[in-house]
Order: sequence, then structure tokens, then C-alpha cells
Amino acid sequence: MIKRILKFAGLAMLVILPALSKAQAAELIQHTVMSEGHHMAVWEKSVDNPKGIILLHHGRTWSSIPDFDLQVPGEDLSLMDGFNEQGYSVWALDARGYGETPRDASGWNTPDKAARDLANVLAWLSERSGSAIDVWGWSYGSMIAQLTAQQYPQNFRSLTLFGYPVDPETEYRDSGASEPARATNTAEAAASDFIVDGSISQQAIDVYVREALRADPVRADWNQLQQWNALNASEVTVPTLLLQAEFDPLADTGAHARVFTELANPNKQWIVLAGGDHAALLETPRQRLIQASVTFMQWLDL
Repeated sequence: MIKRILKFAGLAMLVILPALSKAQAAELIQHTVMSEGHHMAVWEKSVDNPKGIILLHHGRTWSSIPDFDLQVPGEDLSLMDGFNEQGYSVWALDARGYGETPRDASGWNTPDKAARDLANVLAWLSERSGSAIDVWGWSYGSMIAQLTAQQYPQNFRSLTLFGYPVDPETEYRDSGASEPARATNTAEAAASDFIVDGSISQQAIDVYVREALRADPVRADWNQLQQWNALNASEVTVPTLLLQAEFDPLADTGAHARVFTELANPNKQWIVLAGGDHAALLETPRQRLIQASVTFMQWLDL
């Protein structure tokens, strides 16, 4: 069974959820971590005597559970389970306005706010585990992870950027919107990243769409996008893996080359996953993605 433990205001409530598709899968536990007075949902799947601790950060539209713990009958698609199988304890953060983390009173998230939230969760997790953390970001989450590594590097062991949509030559500007749009998310949007034919079953796409819309029926809103202009690979001082899928339309090879060249820490790798797209973590390259991530983390121990 999955045991969801809700920790709130010093109280704990246990909720029993349906069994996982794999009997040996770790329990999924929900924690509430405070960041500047805001309640952040953090999900845990841990193993005994872990080789390390990984914290995952989701992308622009969908939250942690559909992205990182998708349970499909007869298929192994959960990234959290995959890292558990490699001996790592795995955590995942829902950013403000995503999944089980509510919006704050402003209704907006911002890059700087998201970086502070990730830094606060990292500090909590590092203190709890007694170790530095391997941070793994997907898409917008890779941008948040990099900004956090630049501004608050102290609890990072390593940084992985997957589906990284940044070109250092791009200048970001705010949208200028005065009020959050609170737009309704759609099934079409939920399925839009699966572009390589045969890389994922229709059953898995259907489950992903259902779970994504259940977790995030309303699209989170961002402003102050000019804060992304602070992204600067030359200020990333932690070991970094740049992980690119071959057919990812958001991951530009030329931009990746500029970023990789500028990364300040000499412990860096750039790996391309053949046949993958922006959602490769849920598709046929999934095992290679996991192995590339783990190999980099273990390489740092040599």
C-alpha cells in the first residue's frame, strides 16, 4: 500500500491509498515543508541505506506525481521507482500553485520565489538526511534548479538539467499581465510532449493525461520572468549533468553547447539520449536516462 503522511502544524495524518503496481515499490509519503511561511508539498520514496538522496523538480505545467511517479498497470514508468531500484532515495517538490502546494496570496510564482522555495526544501532535506543532495530538474524545473544552484549552492551535491530550454542569448521579459489568468489545463496540453511515435503506449498517455489533469486542473501563473536573465552557467559551481533528448524541441544543441562550455565546475557531462523527446523520462529512453543520471552521480565518488 501507499501510505501518505500529511505533516501539518505539528500534526500527522495517515491516509491509505491504493496499492502500487509493483509490490516491491517504496511507499509514497507526502510531507509539508515550510518556506517563508508557505506550505510546500514534498513527496518521498525512500530505500534502506541509500547510495544518495535525489530531489526532483517538475516543469512549467504539471506537478510531481504525474511527472515523476506515474503508475500504469503492466508498465514501469515512475522515475521515482526507477531511481529507487538503483539504490537512491527520491524526493519531489510541488512548486507554488502545483499539485498539493497551494498558490500564495499573490496568485503568482516567480523565478526568485521558486529558487528560494527549492533552497528551503533542500536545507530541510539536507538536515534531515545528513547529506548534500543531488538535484534533478526537468524543463522549467531545470531552470529553477540552476537558479537555486547559483544563488544557494550550499546543499547541492550535483545538478542535473534535463529538457533544459534555455539559450544564454535570450533576454527574458515579463508578460505584463496584472492578474493571474488561472487558465484551465487541457488534455491536449497534457499529451503534447509525447511526439516520438512508438516511444510510449497509448495506455500510458491516457493515464498521464488523466493524472495530470487531476493533479493540476488549473495552470499555474508566473510573472517577473525577467528574473530568468540571472541564469548564468559561469556561476554554477556545483558538478552538473546536461541531459538532452535527441528530438526534444525545447533543447537546442547550439544553446546547450554554449551553456556546457560556460559551466564553471570541471566535473560536468553532456549526454544525448537517442530517440527521446521532451518527455523521455516516461518513454523508451527512460532506463538510459536513469542510468546516465546515476552514472554521473556515482562518477563524482571516484
